Amino acid sequence: MIKPVVVRTHLSLFVRDPETSAAWYADVLGLEVTARGPQWVFLSFGRKHHDIALIQAEDGAAHGGLGLQHYGLEIQGDVDDLRRLYGMLLSKGVKVVKTTDHKVGIGLYFEDPDGNRFELFAETVTDDDEGRRILGEHNAPSEPVELEPLY
Repeated sequence: MIKPVVVRTHLSLFVRDPETSAAWYADVLGLEVTARGPQWVFLSFGRKHHDIALIQAEDGAAHGGLGLQHYGLEIQGDVDDLRRLYGMLLSKGVKVVKTTDHKVGIGLYFEDPDGNRFELFAETVTDDDEGRRILGEHNAPSEPVELEPLY
């Protein structure tokens, strides 16, 4: 069976106002604008030409119940680094949806101004084989966890 060997990913989102959303992504996640057009803005975390594309949605478009549930962003660092990011999100007024224990790491879920959900994820199990075993053993858990933000 032939399957793709993925070496790079990016996410494209429909948003109400690409320029306003780009400013939010730059402020909250530190992305930099790498390209723009009349109805779109491309942003990068700094290593790739673009990681997120913000595309102008049609007038009257509403956030729906089907489609992307969330986009996970694994952070470099540990749970304390995640707690610092939690404090930063709260200080910027970002809507935090939940914090979860996945048994292989801790997830911090939040929304952008258009209701697109993201997860900042700090791995606690770094061996992928062990991670697969744990996820299977616990049925891919997403259990609520108290995470104290650090400011």
